[in-house]
Parts: sequence; C-alpha cells; structure tokens
Amino acid sequence: MAEKAPGVLAVIHHGNAPTLYRPDNDFMSASKPGEARVVFEDDRVHYSGQYVAIIVAETLEQARYAAELVQVSYAVEDPTIETDAALDSAYLPDEFFGEKLTTTRGDPDVALSRAAVTHAATYTTPIEHHNPIEPSASVAVWNGDELTLYETTQWVAGARKTVAQTLGMPEEKIHIVSPFIGGGFGCKGFVWPHSILSAVAAKRVNRPVKLNLTRKHMFSACGHRSETKQYVQLGAERNGRLVAIDHDTVVQTSMVDEFVEACGNTSRFLYSCPNVRVRHRAVRVNVATPTPMRAPGENPGLFALESALDELAYLLNMDPVELRIVNHADVNEQARRPWSSKYLKECYRMGAERFGWAKRAPQPGSMRDGNVLVGWGMATATYPGIRSPGAAKVRLLQDGHVDVVSATQDMGGGTYTTMAQIAADVMGIAIERIRTVLGDSLLPPAPVSGGSMTTASILPATRKAAQDALSKLRHLAATMPASPFTNRRPDDIVAEGGRVFPKGAHPSSGLPYEDVLKRTNQTEIEGEGYTEPGPERDKYAFQSFGAQFVEVRVDPEIAKVQISRVVSAFDVGKIVNAKTARSQGYSGVVMGVGVALMEHTVYDSRDGSIITSNLADYAIPVNADTRSIDILFVDKPDPFIDSDGLGARGLGEITVTGVAPAVANAVYHATGRRIRDLPITPDKLL
Repeated sequence: MAEKAPGVLAVIHHGNAPTLYRPDNDFMSASKPGEARVVFEDDRVHYSGQYVAIIVAETLEQARYAAELVQVSYAVEDPTIETDAALDSAYLPDEFFGEKLTTTRGDPDVALSRAAVTHAATYTTPIEHHNPIEPSASVAVWNGDELTLYETTQWVAGARKTVAQTLGMPEEKIHIVSPFIGGGFGCKGFVWPHSILSAVAAKRVNRPVKLNLTRKHMFSACGHRSETKQYVQLGAERNGRLVAIDHDTVVQTSMVDEFVEACGNTSRFLYSCPNVRVRHRAVRVNVATPTPMRAPGENPGLFALESALDELAYLLNMDPVELRIVNHADVNEQARRPWSSKYLKECYRMGAERFGWAKRAPQPGSMRDGNVLVGWGMATATYPGIRSPGAAKVRLLQDGHVDVVSATQDMGGGTYTTMAQIAADVMGIAIERIRTVLGDSLLPPAPVSGGSMTTASILPATRKAAQDALSKLRHLAATMPASPFTNRRPDDIVAEGGRVFPKGAHPSSGLPYEDVLKRTNQTEIEGEGYTEPGPERDKYAFQSFGAQFVEVRVDPEIAKVQISRVVSAFDVGKIVNAKTARSQGYSGVVMGVGVALMEHTVYDSRDGSIITSNLADYAIPVNADTRSIDILFVDKPDPFIDSDGLGARGLGEITVTGVAPAVANAVYHATGRRIRDLPITPDKLL
C-alpha cells in the first residue's frame, strides 16, 4: 500500500536495499559507524526504534502518510532491557579508545583489609540522551558517481571515510559538508544509519534527498549515554591518605555493536594511591548502541568516585577540600609520568575563595535560610588533554583579506573565532579582515570535534600556516624589483602588523601585505600548517583539572532542590578567548545540573520502547534552573601540549565533570540524605 500512496518515489528495506559493507569499526583509525551492523543488513529487529524501511516521497507529508501504511510483521521475542537481567552474561571488554579497561597495581584487597577507615557503596547513573537543539540530519546529492552529503557531523573527515567504506566507494568520490552544527555533545561524532540511508535513497530515485530526524528519532537512532552501576571501595589512613581504591563498573552496550562507558579509568590516577583496581563489565541489552556523550567515562565515573570521597571525608571528620589536597597526585601514578602541567591545587584555592568555602558549617543540616535547607558541596573535575594530527591553510589575498581554512568543525565552541584570532595575532591583521572556512572534507584534514582535542590540534596548525604564509611573503618581497627590499635576503625582511619592511627600519618604510602581492601579480599567498603529537606524549601525562563548588537550597516540605550558586575553577592551559571559554563553562555546568537533578531516559521493559522520547517527559535544565554560575580559569600555558608554544588545551568536556557529585554532596550537606542514584528527584528525598 505504501508504494502506491500519492507522491511516493521509493520504499527501501532489507529485501530490496543495495549491498552495503561493514566499515572499519575503530575510532582510533579515523573511522567509526554508530553501529557495526549495517542498516538493512538482515531481517532481525534488535531494538525498538531500529530502522526497517525508508520511504522517499515528493513531500514530507506524503512520506509520513505512506509510512503509516507500512505494516511490519515479525516474530515477537522478549527483550532484555534491564542491566540486572543480563548480569549472568556480563563480559570483560578489553579497551576504550586504546585504554585498558581492567587494570590493577599493588594489592587493593590486602590494603582494604588493613585500612584504618573504609567506605564502600554502589552508585548508579541512568541512560541519558544528548538532545542538541538541532536534530541530526542529512542531505544527499549525487552527481554521476560522486556523492555530496550535507551533514550534521562532528567529524567531516571521519564521516567521509566511513560513508565511503559502507557504500563501497573511493573516498575521493565522497564530499562531506558541515559548516555549522547546532549542538552535538557526542551524538554526531559517529556516522549513524540515517546518513547512509539518505545516500542510498538519493541514488535510488536519482534526486537529492533530505532526511531529518525527528525528536523521537533522536532518542533511538544516534546514541545515548549508557546506564552505569559502579561499586566503589576506598581505604584510608586516619590522616586521610588513601591506601586503596577499588572501582568496579557495569555498563550496557547493544546487540549490534560495543561501546563502553569507561567510568573507572580516571580512578587510576586522579589521586595518589599505591593500591588501585579498576574493572569494567558490559552487558548486551536490546537497546540502541551507546555513544560518547560529553566527557564519556569521566562524567558518570566522577559521580561515583567524588561522591565516595565525600562520604570518606565525613567518616574522617575532615574537610572535603583538605582530603583531596592530602591525596594530590604529583605525578600520574598509573602512567608513571610527570604531568605536562598541573594547577589543581590552584583550582581548589581559587574556587574555595570565590565561593566562600571557609564559612561552611561541616554538620549536615546545620545551614539554613529560614525554613530552607542550604547545602554546600564540591568535587574535582578532570578530563584528558588530548591532541591529534591537524592541518590548516592560511591564504593572504590581494585585497588584504585572509582566509583560514581547515576541515574541522564548530558546534558552538567558538572554533571560527579562535582560528581567526590566531591568524590575526601572527599576521598583525585586524580580525574583521579574516574569514574562517570550516566543515568541508575537501579542506586540510582535522580530527573529530570531540574529546576536547580541537583547540590543541588545530590552533597550533593555524599558527604554523600563518607563519608559513608570512615566510612566503618575505621571499616574494625579496625578489620584487625596484622596491625597498632590493638586494635584501628574506631573513632581513620583517612581515608583521600588516606590513613588510626591512629589518631595523620603521614599518612605514615598507609596504602593506597586499601591495607586495599586487606588485608581483600574485592573487594570493597560501601558507600550510600541520602538527601532530610527538615524543612528548611518551614523556608527560596530559590532563586538565578543575574544581566544582555548588550551593543548593532544599525546601524540606516538597523536597525540591534548587541550585542557587556554582563556582567552577579550571586549569586547561592557556585561554585563547575568554568569552567563548566561559560560554563552554556555562554550558557544561548547566548540563551537569541536568545530569544531577533531571535527566533520565525511561524504557518500557515489555518491548524496549522509550517512554520519555520527547522534551516534555525528558527534563533538561532551563533558565529557571540555573542561577549564579561563576567560571574561573588558572590561565597558565601548558609548556608541552604543543611544540608551537601556544599551550592551550580543550575545555568542552571537562566543564561538565564533577558537577553531579558536587550537587549530590551539597544535597547531603543540606539534608543528611546521601543519594547515590541519579537523578536526585524529590521522591528520593521524601
């Protein structure tokens, strides 16, 4: 019936789909589909929301009507949805992005048995969904055997490779375009089935095809953060020194791929401790495949570790900040390497002073404002200082303008601005004359906009490209006849502040950049820059750090929790742009408030369908939920993160870490109720 409906051009399903191929499924090799199983690969339904057909019609309304006519018949099986129901089949996954998921140093069991003070508890976090304002979408256009995909992707270069492999095409025949992304938070980092389907459909009907996901699709078709169950044991001496950390995590993955929320990896090195064990187990359930979500691993992992540390502080009758300082890790004890730079103690000091932590009354329930309970809590924030190979070009044009280009992406973090800033600083040109061009796979290759790696990967490449352009400009000036530079070597010529002039002379004695191009009949000069991690990665441990301080106000009559103040202090190396950096801080804190108090995806255990697949039932923070947020930065360059001396690390991921445990710790301080199961909803406080 659907095929005969008005306006329908094609109905594609597993029975008539073209042959597709499983691509490389390794994020470290620059290719990662959202699911290892290729769309329409077989006739099995592995989870609710899985695509079983695509309808292409003249209009969206006609396609929706035809979709209602499709009847799917299948043999019904009981799904496995809950983690506890699948524990008997739990297995030990090997790695997460190259990091071993099961590690031990020392003897935690013996250390725990001999510890003066111990704490053990289970902490759980629910399934959460990204919900960017812009849903995922794809527009496919074929020109002969060449495909252009207009995508909402966080990685145009990676998407190009994955799409090419899936379709069985040469990469040079694929063009991915994604100049702007209306939020992503990780769900747009991999290639999901809808992108492949738009290409297949456009090929079938020989016309451009647009496929936009609905909000409901966003809950089942492009990943989520896995549910986690984390059992943490801590052992300490009476003075607070940790002697043992044991962090055991169980996560969900899907039937069609594997993604592991590596909650315990940070516990290996965040604090100084001689005996540490970290283990991760995974269970396969009938839900869609999880995917990275802002600070994957660190965000839920720190909820467990930092909540446990707060509980230990109360057992020791010790200030939570003091306990963390006592256990400060001067080196990365897991990697056995010194930190490239670390100012975590400075974060504690800055945050505590701005927050007024010294005025905290230690006893839970002792701080009030009338009938309202006031609680103060804190937690450490951290995320790796990742850097990947990246390239950029800088073109100086004859009209005096500059183009800065790279196949990186901007999903709201300010990459357009910071790349222009770097070029403006190197070349001495007003930023208004600089145009940044991003989000196109035809441009110089760049890594995924995720893992907080864009800043450390692309900005040094941009600086090198700008320097290369000026070097070529000096060489051009040295060969220019009848000029102030006659008989001068390139090294005797200076290019800065928008002008080229002899070394030692006043800039006014030279020429503007554009005049050199005009006199030599050059339309442009192009500089190239490429950077990649070097031997410093084997010498140092690269990590960003921070401290979150939170004040909550709890109405005891209705168990309502209000976040009244947040002070966050971060050590992320050099701050390139204070405005965009603070914006990242605000967004991370707001997202952390959602994690702590609201976000929770609910599944129907009978058929695996998602009950909260809309923004009415899946609560996220709004303006009324976020009052005062104060973002502070240490702003000291990391001397080893890049060879160019910029010293900046990314900060998109770290800003959300530590918020949820700081909120939970503040709620305990206010109420005396320790909530170990997120989100902290009123029913858990009544």
